[in-house]
Amino acid sequence: MKKQKIAIFGGGPSALITAYFLGDNFNVTIYEKENNIGQKLLVAGKGGFNLTNSLTGINLTKKYIPENFLKESILNFDSTKLREWLDNIGVTTFVGTSGRVFSIKKLKPINVLNKIKTSLVKKNVEIFTNQKFVYFNEDFKPIVRYNNRAREVIADFYIFALGGASWSITGSDGKWTKAFREIGIESIPFQPSNCGININWSENIKSFPIGKPLKNIQISCGNNTASGEAVITEYGLEGNVVYSLIPQIRLKLKDDSFCQVKIDLKPNNTEKQLLEKLNDSVVPKNYKKIFNLNNTQIALIKSLTQKDDYINPKKFVQILKSLRVQVNSLRPIEEAISTVGGIAINELNSHFSLKKFPNIFTIGEMVDWDAPTGGFLLQGCFSMGYWAAASIISKKG
Repeated sequence: MKKQKIAIFGGGPSALITAYFLGDNFNVTIYEKENNIGQKLLVAGKGGFNLTNSLTGINLTKKYIPENFLKESILNFDSTKLREWLDNIGVTTFVGTSGRVFSIKKLKPINVLNKIKTSLVKKNVEIFTNQKFVYFNEDFKPIVRYNNRAREVIADFYIFALGGASWSITGSDGKWTKAFREIGIESIPFQPSNCGININWSENIKSFPIGKPLKNIQISCGNNTASGEAVITEYGLEGNVVYSLIPQIRLKLKDDSFCQVKIDLKPNNTEKQLLEKLNDSVVPKNYKKIFNLNNTQIALIKSLTQKDDYINPKKFVQILKSLRVQVNSLRPIEEAISTVGGIAINELNSHFSLKKFPNIFTIGEMVDWDAPTGGFLLQGCFSMGYWAAASIISKKG
């Protein structure tokens, strides 16, 4: 029996794993608009190449927004199964102290990508580069452009993994949304996620602590709290503790055009414990020693606090536990690690095929879901790719 044809558009993580699981039973072709596949893997690896997170099952699904959208795919292919797959293609992993999962040190991002490529070659997956998806024709067939010539792609199933709108250097520019809108598929405008926040610092903070870290802090936005580290930048704050709260900050900015976060500079101490350190002789110049603060923390507090509150020891303690910072906006999409937006989830079936076109699947960051850094973004893409492949295999006659 002649094998059915699969056309995959995009060469990122979700596309590659889909091709792998379909390669044994179908004729699979990948169309990538850049010179090489896997560019997102290479760029992501520059910041510490964590492939997933050690969380599994329900604990893992809770990291995604909306949780139920990716729940089934992640439960069927969670971090344990991803690590088993990686090991099977020759990528050994280990769990770091933060719960992030990395490839062993001798395996650089390019080595991991090459092992994935090798596994695809063994399955006779064809890879065509410099071939860009541009639109759908009147018969709803994808058209790709190569050397300024357009041609129709004929297949039994089409899988689109075109990425979001951040990291345009990897080819993820979000321009594909126009083609999907033209065939009646709703797409949500892209917005930055896992990014820094803009704050109007006073001049005195700009004169000293720019680039300095704020370690072991908690930041709250509404009822959501995150712990970790941030870095003071010229425009505001950056870092993992900030990234974790971007969904809430984004929503707050949208609803109110005003967002205030609270920073707890001493999360390991209660307010009562800090007050017990006070006595009648406490003066502001002793704050640093009494509360074990560094110059960066002092500078930050001074820049955001009225003088009368700063020199009042009891009010100073309250500020230590709840330093209020107004967020003006998020950093631009081009600086963001990831984006939200893209194909609206109400357009998709449970295996990520389009309800209006069941033989077309959209996976990865081109779909409107969100997750924090720490391996969760890649895991989400890999899980979606596996689940789409599982659906197609189940349809095989």
